[in-house]
Amino acid sequence: MIAKEDPKRAKPVLYAYRVLMTGIYLLRTGEIEANLLRLNQHFGLEFLDELIARKVGGENTSVGNLDWSLHEARLSELEAQLDQAFADSPLPEDRGRKAISEFLVRLRLGT
Repeated sequence: MIAKEDPKRAKPVLYAYRVLMTGIYLLRTGEIEANLLRLNQHFGLEFLDELIARKVGGENTSVGNLDWSLHEARLSELEAQLDQAFADSPLPEDRGRKAISEFLVRLRLGT
């Protein structure tokens, strides 16, 4: 859990943003997008580009000089958006789990 990590590292914080934003985007559009820079074009989180740049630049050891309370609040807001996106999702209830499972097996086997 990120809240218990001290010092806070960029990588887990970015993973949390990616998971939440990907889920919201998927539930709203039916499309999978996991690239944070592209996702952020839809979400407009101004601080995210800086956090990504810090991680890419090797500053992964700590995000302590960034406002952790900001990240905690934004992640909570995104969790609420994810819940709402799930409730409002146009995706069908029957998601064809067997077909998805077979697809994943084929994908992993490279066939």
